[in-house]
Amino acid sequence: MKKIRKVVIPAAGYGTRFLPATKAQPKEMLPIVDKPIIQYVVEDAVAAGIEDVIIVTGWQKRSIEDHFDYPFELEKRLEDSGKEAELEQVRRIAEMANFIYVRQKGPLGNATPVKCARHLLNDEPFLVLWGDDFIDAMPSRATQLVESYEKYNGTILAAITTDKESDAKRYGFAKGERVDEGVVKVSELIEKPGIENRPSNLASVSGYALTPEIWEVLDHLEKGHGGELVQADAINTLCKKGADVYATEIKNGKYYDCGNKLEYIKAVVDFGLKHQELSGDFKNYLEEVLTSKKNG
Repeated sequence: MKKIRKVVIPAAGYGTRFLPATKAQPKEMLPIVDKPIIQYVVEDAVAAGIEDVIIVTGWQKRSIEDHFDYPFELEKRLEDSGKEAELEQVRRIAEMANFIYVRQKGPLGNATPVKCARHLLNDEPFLVLWGDDFIDAMPSRATQLVESYEKYNGTILAAITTDKESDAKRYGFAKGERVDEGVVKVSELIEKPGIENRPSNLASVSGYALTPEIWEVLDHLEKGHGGELVQADAINTLCKKGADVYATEIKNGKYYDCGNKLEYIKAVVDFGLKHQELSGDFKNYLEEVLTSKKNG
């Protein structure tokens, strides 16, 4: 079995739900306290032993490349100022992995960036992690995906357990046979089924481990709703072909859909409350705000 060494991070979307903040900056670069969203995604992957990070971008995403590059002028300024901790921090960002950038071409849809990275993946398994969401987990989400791939030797869908009605209208849910605690061998991925029609409470969110089987499917994948190439359609085609596809609950984790305004704000609050420098003062401030609202 080949090891997973690479990750594809789609990051070419326009982020229209965050306008005007995303008019001149990528949504993936929106900060969660003091790190952009996409850095959390990269750190997640690196924690699983990923060596090559392939980021699929568009013309408006140059700041992502700059973020993971060596900022010579900034490094020199920090070095001259004796700010060793800050210098180490910015150098570490560029040294985390090998960064490779691909411009997205082709039709709309979340399967397109995967196709765009094909020439860099050869005949290898790989991860797909979106640039604007992540699961904060221990072990990391990517580590759990890799471990599931190595155990089941198939396509793995990162999943969360949820009974929320709103989630049943937002995500795809795994239908199939339960093979272990929090693991379903998928016969079909049912998109946005609604609370009454869910085949399980296991929702596919926040990434995949894919095998080279995906390429034949993507080569013949037809456009779906809105003329888009949809990754969920590719997964369902794999299932119909009899491929081994598993939805695996990411244990000890919390999902952050930072492409959603409210969920993004929740992420900022959660990470602010556990930030080493800010947690105490930030908690006090929130308590003051809540007290003021109650008394107001």
